[in-house]
Parts: sequence; structure tokens; C-alpha cells
Amino acid sequence: MIDGEEKLIDRAVGGDSSAFGVLYDHYQPMIYRFTLVKTGRREEAEDLTHQIFLSAWQNVRNYKHRGHPFSSWLYQIARNQVVDYYRSKKNNASLDDGEPELFTPSMATDPVDVSVKLAVEKVFLAIKKLKPEHGDVIMLRFVEDLSLRDTAKALKKTEGAVKLMQHRAIKELKKILGNSIAQL
Repeated sequence: MIDGEEKLIDRAVGGDSSAFGVLYDHYQPMIYRFTLVKTGRREEAEDLTHQIFLSAWQNVRNYKHRGHPFSSWLYQIARNQVVDYYRSKKNNASLDDGEPELFTPSMATDPVDVSVKLAVEKVFLAIKKLKPEHGDVIMLRFVEDLSLRDTAKALKKTEGAVKLMQHRAIKELKKILGNSIAQL
């Protein structure tokens, strides 16, 4: 959260574009990362991120604070945009041709850095093999560091459902990663 976020949101709801710009600057990297993981392609992620924030700006007047962070509302829009994107493509596009190097530290010569990069790549590839909703839970809970409550709001699920999905996703990740999980 940003210091004074509630005031910024109130100003944005009132039509203040500069207040919305501050919110955009803060949340854009997170939403971009989310869409990049979902699409696996930079260009599509950039386009979707633009559409998400355009939609948010067009609908911010309808935003009602209900005890959840603004980011939960943005993630709801993002998930809907990603779903619409794939529906419009009318194919079952896969993240298999994604770019895992986008989610890893830059290549370094230090053997420890290289092993960290390889471990992150393994986890990214494993997340791509999960069901989309399980991948969403992992991304929101552990990459974006949202609380259980905020993740539930973003996914339009109960906290209990998110706990169950998280448990199943972690179990499946362990199965996919096999013995290499101990090395992480």
C-alpha cells in the first residue's frame, strides 16, 4: 500500500487523474508481472496492462472501499481481462512458450546467483503446469505477497476456498518439482 492511499483513491474516484496516476505508478509493475506470467509474452502483457488500467480509470468512480486493498480490485480486473483475452483468441494458448528468463535475476557469474536463477526458472516452469486458478493463488500469495483475505477478494472466492486451493497448488508444485524442491 502507498502512504495516504485512501485519500488518493478518494481523489481518483472524484476524477483526479493525477491521483490515479500515482496509483498507476505504484501498481503497474505488479499488474504487468501478473499478466506477463499469464500470457508469457511481453507485448501481450503490455497491451493487457494498458487495458486493465484503462478499464480501472473508466470504472474508478464505481469503486467502493470494502476493507480490501485497491490492489485486490485491480487484480479482479486483470483476471477478467486475461480471461477475455484468451476467449477472444479462441484457442487454448499455453504458457509453454513463455519467457521464463523474464522472471529470473539476470545471469551472473557467481555460482550461487546461477543456482538461484536456475531454481527460480524451475519454479516458474512448474507454476505454468498448474491449473490456472492454482497458478493464480501461488502468484498472488507468494509472488505478489497478498494476504489470504485479499487473495480471496481478488479471486472472488472465500478464504476457505483459497486456503484449499493454496494447499492443493503447493502439493502439486511439490509433485512437479520432485526432489529438486529440497534444493530450493
